[in-house]
Amino acid sequence: MPDRLDWSNLDNLAVATAKALAADAIEKAGSGHPGSAISLAGGAYLLFQKLMRHDPTDPAWLGRDRLILSSGHTVAMLYVQLYLAGYQVSLDDIKALRTAGSITPGHPEYGLTPGVEMSTGPLGQGLASAVGMAMAARRNNAMLAAAAGTPERPGPFDHTIWVITGEGDIQEGITAEASSLAATQQLSNLVVLYDENRISIEGETTIAFTEDVPGRYKAYGWHTETVDWTTGGRYAEDYQALYAALRRAQQVKDRPSLVRLRSIIGWPCPSKQNTGSVHGAKLGPAELEGLKRNLGLDPAKSFDVPPEVLHHTRLALRRGEAARRDWDGALATWLAESGDAGALLERLQSGSLPEGWADVLPTYEPGQSIATRKASGQVLSALAEVLPELWGGSADLGSSNNTTLDGQSSFLPTNPFGRNIHFGIREHAMAAVLNGIALDGLNRPYGGTFLVFSDYMRGAVRLSALMRLPVTYVWTHDSLGVGEDGPTHQPVEQLETLRAVPGFAIVRPACANETAAAWAALLERGQPAGLVLSRQALPVLDRAGQGLAAADNLRFGAYTLAPSPLEQTDVLLLASGSEVQLALAARLELASQQVGAAVVSVPCLEWFAEQSAAYQAQVLPPAVKARVSIEAGTAGPWRCLVGAAGVCLSVDTYGQSAPGAWLLEQRGFTPSGVVDAAMAALDKARSGQ
Repeated sequence: MPDRLDWSNLDNLAVATAKALAADAIEKAGSGHPGSAISLAGGAYLLFQKLMRHDPTDPAWLGRDRLILSSGHTVAMLYVQLYLAGYQVSLDDIKALRTAGSITPGHPEYGLTPGVEMSTGPLGQGLASAVGMAMAARRNNAMLAAAAGTPERPGPFDHTIWVITGEGDIQEGITAEASSLAATQQLSNLVVLYDENRISIEGETTIAFTEDVPGRYKAYGWHTETVDWTTGGRYAEDYQALYAALRRAQQVKDRPSLVRLRSIIGWPCPSKQNTGSVHGAKLGPAELEGLKRNLGLDPAKSFDVPPEVLHHTRLALRRGEAARRDWDGALATWLAESGDAGALLERLQSGSLPEGWADVLPTYEPGQSIATRKASGQVLSALAEVLPELWGGSADLGSSNNTTLDGQSSFLPTNPFGRNIHFGIREHAMAAVLNGIALDGLNRPYGGTFLVFSDYMRGAVRLSALMRLPVTYVWTHDSLGVGEDGPTHQPVEQLETLRAVPGFAIVRPACANETAAAWAALLERGQPAGLVLSRQALPVLDRAGQGLAAADNLRFGAYTLAPSPLEQTDVLLLASGSEVQLALAARLELASQQVGAAVVSVPCLEWFAEQSAAYQAQVLPPAVKARVSIEAGTAGPWRCLVGAAGVCLSVDTYGQSAPGAWLLEQRGFTPSGVVDAAMAALDKARSGQ
């Protein structure tokens, strides 16, 4: 790649065309964000046509650079560049911007539009996830080198993670968290183009934002550059200067880079440039015509792409073919000399698990008492021996969450072979980084903190679900059983609110063996989920001795753990996690009173909802109206399972600083409390309620 930009009048015309296309698309849609899509068109063009290594014929090519549009509202700019470069995005798709059924929605959507690397729009998420992508590239090199037995010879993953961002992104706290971590990790393959136009919807950003952004990033430990297109009394889009700054950033080898571009939003619109009105609304006919005149284009033409422009920009296809030939050839040469690395890479790309991988899962004997968080840590450490793609860490709670892999080192700039990530106390950034690692495509990441702090992570967790990423959130200290730390650390509503996230599963195992089964199911499914674990020790259930169903039934989401010991089933006791043991004890007490109770373990409501109607009826016989749910959280999601005659034993107020066992007892979470709830449910059922 040349250090000096090769730029012609045809490139100028292509940028002008890109600006007009973005404005036309938003005008036709009737809504959108034209300002930055117009003024940043040249910067995006530089990336797609002059800087990025990419193959428009294969957006998933392993050797490609990644481009994350963190300021997702400027997506019209991205769609135009994808179209011009030759991705499977047509001019008709541009015309269909923001319409139902199109592949050009109002913000980028992963898996929908060829060339879109992640779903963005919630500001800050893209930049934070790009940090994860940069970490994954480093880890991939080390993972393959380890498989090859040649740690001194890293793999070929040398791609750059490019990010386009703006002041809105930089104001979000998540970017501060992630950018600080990126500097600590010295992610030199991360380059951020920061558009500073000083305008927001409400007007000049100085009403709320006056900081020196490059100064802040320099303090983090980033390399910073500034390109100013607004100096000298005449606005000039100096592409040579921007190209040179981006190339210098790409060549920095010991830290991430931020290139600040001082621009005028909406330039060269005649009257709306540099105003809040150009940020988030269509231009209007007169302003659109004026823009085209200022660009030297025919104002009477819409969606006009001169043939010479399209021919010129589609040369990206040839460059992509050549880049792919070179990189794939280098990869093939490296793999030929690298033993088992090729087989590993093939498996990782397929998303499959190695044969016999589940054989390493530990089993736990009855008579033991072990917290599910501790069991989870043991399972993770065992799996690490056969799944090199499994890695992660914690938001500074590794010893509490049991997320540290035994026998594995820390992932650090000096040790890319490490698998224990230290995220620091940055829960939101941790979740977004995990998304970025998962988006890389070769990894199975996880991250842990206390369940109550899942609230800090919600924006990124929602994107995990929206993109269907194989991210596992390890959330421990799952109830009032946290105890003396008090109500700030005792989750009450978190289980219910997380279950409300579409496409996301909450898995709350009842014992150590269900925890091992949970990890097996999570890895087989490869979908986003939260694994919710106890702080306190729980007994290992004596499944064989007491005639209980096997733990691997967890994969169904709910299963009959213990049938009624009597001939009849009068009441169903539905429980998750630590409360299952209470249901089992209550079952025996009810039997002594000639009440037949069956215990249903419900580790995952979402997985149970996926099962057939016949299976659900088998587990929850419609004829048994008396039902009790037992979970130390708010009752909301259980009401539909227990029905009108059911009773929910739940926690609907905050706790207090006291021993966890005492707190649970006070709320009725004892065998006798479950018996009382069962009797109440029987009374309701008999009265026809």
